[in-house]
Amino acid sequence: MKNILVTGGAGYIGSHTARLLAARGYNPVVFDDLSAGHRASVGALPFEQGAVQDGARLSSVLQQYRIEAVMHFAAFIDVNESVRAPGKYYQNNTEAVRSLLQTMAENNIPYLIFSSTAAIFGEPLQDKIDETHPQNPISPYGRSKMLAEKLLAEFDKTHGIKSTALRYFNASGADDSGEIGPSYQHETHLIPLILQTALGKRPALEIFGTDYPTPDGTCIRDYVHVNDLARAHVLALEKMERDNVSEQFNLGSGQGYSVAELIHETKKITARDFPVKHAPRRAGDPARLVADSSKAKRVLGWQPQYDLTRIIQTAWNWEQHRKY
Repeated sequence: MKNILVTGGAGYIGSHTARLLAARGYNPVVFDDLSAGHRASVGALPFEQGAVQDGARLSSVLQQYRIEAVMHFAAFIDVNESVRAPGKYYQNNTEAVRSLLQTMAENNIPYLIFSSTAAIFGEPLQDKIDETHPQNPISPYGRSKMLAEKLLAEFDKTHGIKSTALRYFNASGADDSGEIGPSYQHETHLIPLILQTALGKRPALEIFGTDYPTPDGTCIRDYVHVNDLARAHVLALEKMERDNVSEQFNLGSGQGYSVAELIHETKKITARDFPVKHAPRRAGDPARLVADSSKAKRVLGWQPQYDLTRIIQTAWNWEQHRKY
């Protein structure tokens, strides 16, 4: 396989993956409606503007570029917003996947790599979450992704479309070049929020909840670098071509850090202090989410290469010099 459609490829993880695909000799074509992504993230790669739900437009692009596989990143990701506007999330994260799969079936596209999430699991029943952990999402965002994964299984049975669902924990960091990185109209990710506060772009950092059942009362998360996630997509593509089977993988560093620990580490790396204020818990936030990624390491040969310090350093470089 060489010709790969990257839906949502003007967004954060999609743009990093599209660039890695090109570096590895693939021909990525970015397909994005630019509702949340940035044209600047695409660079010189082929770009087609359109919505995944527009089957006619998508079919035209699939045929024009002789696409052999799809990587699907186009989704809404704000857990808190999903609680306020669940219909928006089911429409874009579930129904759009059904539409994409239908269009792929009509055009005989056999492979899909799907951007999923640890939010499908809900409150963890064990210290580290592997692929067999029960799925009991506590937010519409998590439920919308869980239902999308069920659609993948249905289209495998009925149309033979093989899929790999990659369940990210907390995607973080930016490209080492500093050319691309996270850029959202309404930022919700913790590391960018901390760094923007350190730069004086925000008056204070809010910690949502300090009474969780964790050692310091703040939420614990597993931070994994965006380039490590991009590599997992390429490895998954190679495996799909080789074995022609559907799979699911949890992707994280396997290390959990609390919000308080992350703030402390960021202050150390940036050499800046900044005000922090406490706020109530947000709906849909589990106390702890840490990955067991042993299956990805064993089956894909995937190994995270960025530790927390390097994650924060690349994000800090991006925030200081960001272009968009």
